[in-house]
Amino acid sequence: MNQLPLTDDTVIFGLLALCLGFVFYTSSIKSGFWKKFYSIIPAVLMCYLLPAVLTSVGLVSEEKSNLYYVASRYLLPAALILMTLSIDLKAIINLGSKALIMFFTGTIGIIIGGPLAILIVSVFSPETVGGVGPDAVWRGLSTIAGSWIGGGANQAAMLEIFQYNPEKFGNMVLVDVFMANVWMALLLLGIGRSDKIDAWLKSDTSSIEALKTKVSEYTERIARVTSLHDLVMLLFFSFVGVGIAHFVGHHFSEFLQDNFEVIRDKQKALSSLGSKFLWMVVTATIIGIGLSFTKAKNYEGAGASKIGGMFIYILVATIGMKIDLGRVFENPGLLVIGFIWIAIHAGLLILVAKLVKAPYFFMAVGSQANVGGAASAPVVAAEFHPSLTSVGILLAVFGYVVGTAGAYICALLMEVASTV
Repeated sequence: MNQLPLTDDTVIFGLLALCLGFVFYTSSIKSGFWKKFYSIIPAVLMCYLLPAVLTSVGLVSEEKSNLYYVASRYLLPAALILMTLSIDLKAIINLGSKALIMFFTGTIGIIIGGPLAILIVSVFSPETVGGVGPDAVWRGLSTIAGSWIGGGANQAAMLEIFQYNPEKFGNMVLVDVFMANVWMALLLLGIGRSDKIDAWLKSDTSSIEALKTKVSEYTERIARVTSLHDLVMLLFFSFVGVGIAHFVGHHFSEFLQDNFEVIRDKQKALSSLGSKFLWMVVTATIIGIGLSFTKAKNYEGAGASKIGGMFIYILVATIGMKIDLGRVFENPGLLVIGFIWIAIHAGLLILVAKLVKAPYFFMAVGSQANVGGAASAPVVAAEFHPSLTSVGILLAVFGYVVGTAGAYICALLMEVASTV
């Protein structure tokens, strides 16, 4: 028998499927303990936490698993295609400017939150924000800024630009993953109370409700019993699209890097545009939007978005597996910085949402398009309604575009803050 932790991805995937099956089965029970439990804890949050427990107790090894890579590179683009297949682009445009306002508010919150967190922590624990040369904490925090504004490619760019000590980089990844998921958990908790939050914000949700109603009515109108033909055609649309997305992502990113010094140089703000993952996500989204103008749109009636949703939940489980709850308090000082940083980001979002009367949906998705990126912004958007998934995708793409530039500015401010 293999020793723990388990490293066989086939077995680990079975355990993740067990977690998802347990959550979906218990959340479907409409009476007793489970009804009360899921009225407090969202089902999607449990889909993160149960795999995190598997990692934390040493049952599985996320570090030796390729499941997150498979889910993010194959299932995510397939989900994006299937969930944008029936997109109503005109209705999304009619949502107005508040989505962009909240997105850029989230970006500004990250940019100013980092240096402010350093200043606050330096008052009572200067050694936490100190360090010199490659060990300087602000250099490590720049990688978190890259991740929280854009994504993994932007984080890697910050590591390359500011040359933080690779041996200490793991602590920054821990703060990044833990705080981002804690914040996402809070956003998900708020979804169940979004009506009350919107009432407090005095926001107008009519455009969002109109989009949800329009898509729901369309789905009901074209609904049919799913046949094998339908499933194979959905396989065709999604995974041929995945193949095209990978092909374009790979070659277009290489083209940009080969022909533009500003993208080839990791120390330039636009270097993240050379990310293969970015262009894969963009291409998959474009394919889905393109199909929405054809008869392929009618395959929503065969359950296209439901299959896409299943792929997203598999991705959710693999993300949860990356969280080792046992390591959370190894470096409490850095966690304090992360907490203050996220709190400033959240506070600014709430303030601006109150001022412009933006719905909670725009606040939550605008935040996750920054902090979570393409992997989790669609998850949060879909929790409001499957028809809103594409809003999360489109905003997440903005995050990749501005990620490196925003993180670079944040890093320079953090350098100044750490020397005050």
